[in-house]
Amino acid sequence: MEQRFDTKIAVMLRDDLPVWRRLNVTAFLVSGIGTAVPEVIGEPYLDAGDVAYLPMFRQPVLVFEASKEQLTAAHGRALSRALAMSVFTSDLFATGNDHDNRAAVRAVTTASLDLVGIAVYGPRNAVDRVTKGARMHP
Repeated sequence: MEQRFDTKIAVMLRDDLPVWRRLNVTAFLVSGIGTAVPEVIGEPYLDAGDVAYLPMFRQPVLVFEASKEQLTAAHGRALSRALAMSVFTSDLFATGNDHDNRAAVRAVTTASLDLVGIAVYGPRNAVDRVTKGARMHP
C-alpha cells in the first residue's frame, strides 16, 4: 500500500541539459533538502547479512523538466511561499568545490540567477503550485 504524504519533494530541471548533467544536478539539489530538512530522512537500512546502509528519503522525489522560463517562474513561486529550496545555476558547472559554488551563487542577484535546477520541499499543495506547468521527467 502506497503511503500518501502531506509534504512533497520535487526537483525541476531545465529541459536543455544533457541527461548526464540532469542526473548530476539532481543529486546535488536533493542533498540540500536531505541535510536541511532532517524529517524527510528515514531510518538506516540493514540487509539479511547485517550490513548497514545509509538512510534515504522516506518519501518519493518527483523529478520534472521545464523550460528556462518555467524554471525561473517556479523559483519565484517557491520564494513567495517560503518553501525550503536548493538551487543549481549554470555558473556551478565551471566551479570545482563547495566554496566556489557558494561564491558563484552569492555573486548574482536573485532575479539574475541562471537556474538549471531547483529542488523544493513543503506542503504538497504548495509544491504542486510551484511545479505547475512543468512535465514529469521522461
